[in-house]
Amino acid sequence: MSYHISRMRKTSFSKGFPISMAIEPTTSCNLRCPECPSGLRQFTRPTGMLEPAFFKKTIDEVYQELIYLTFYFQGEPYLNPNFLDMVKYASEKGIYTSTSTNAHYLTKEQARKTVESKLDRLIISIDGTSQDTYEQYRVGGSLQKVMEGTKHIVQAKKDLKSTTPYLVFQFLVVKPNEHQLEDVKKLAKDLEVNEVVFKTAQVYDFENGNPLIPENIKYSRYKKNKDGTYSIKNKLLDQCWRMWSSCVVTWDGVVVPCCFDKDAKHPLGDLKTQTFKKLWKSVKYQSFRQSILNSREEIDICKNCSEGTKVWA
Repeated sequence: MSYHISRMRKTSFSKGFPISMAIEPTTSCNLRCPECPSGLRQFTRPTGMLEPAFFKKTIDEVYQELIYLTFYFQGEPYLNPNFLDMVKYASEKGIYTSTSTNAHYLTKEQARKTVESKLDRLIISIDGTSQDTYEQYRVGGSLQKVMEGTKHIVQAKKDLKSTTPYLVFQFLVVKPNEHQLEDVKKLAKDLEVNEVVFKTAQVYDFENGNPLIPENIKYSRYKKNKDGTYSIKNKLLDQCWRMWSSCVVTWDGVVVPCCFDKDAKHPLGDLKTQTFKKLWKSVKYQSFRQSILNSREEIDICKNCSEGTKVWA
């Protein structure tokens, strides 16, 4: 209701608290994907691991309002040695839990621990069905490890008679792999994956074209203009549901508006020094929401927004 009232009045108003939160287990990653600041090692913000004590303190404050918790922002979650213990803690609080992984660390033991943690949703990035295609985006990665990790999770679910985690193959559609859309659906079926989602790729330098932009406009975040330049397909309306329903917390406690603020250039507060509920209704947060309502196109992190750009197979 706060969102709708704010949108209609063009004045920021926030009565309640978010129902969704993303928290970052780590900024570390084993891969070097070309459009990812974690893969490119290009962060200007501090890098590190989410500490269990800080995580529990945060969850203890927000769990009564929180419905959905994503253990992901940047980095590979399974590199944090305490990751699954934190998942279990959130699950025991009655929160729906989700994460995204490149699946290179899903050994038999880790797969079993994942199922035992009661993780509700596991998104596995699989951006190709052959090694030569896969490694064009997932630089340094092994498709074989992804498939082995997937099999370990499926088997652990069977062994423990568990329906969770719900298993999703996420396929980031880029020009090198767009010919394998049907192949990944077949692979998912063969491996007993629950769902396939095709996701459009964000590229930073798109105005003059980019070798990653797919030919199929359905799976592209960008459109080609008459003059040969490219622009984003989405209209940047002066509104954003995320600013009232969710937020992102970095590994070291900085709250940022959403997952597009990868380098935390728009910090809205610090949970190491503030309570979340005061931070959520602070003047700084309200001011950022107001800037969304005034002129979203002037906010850098909004200019490449993918809201609504997932395509279900």
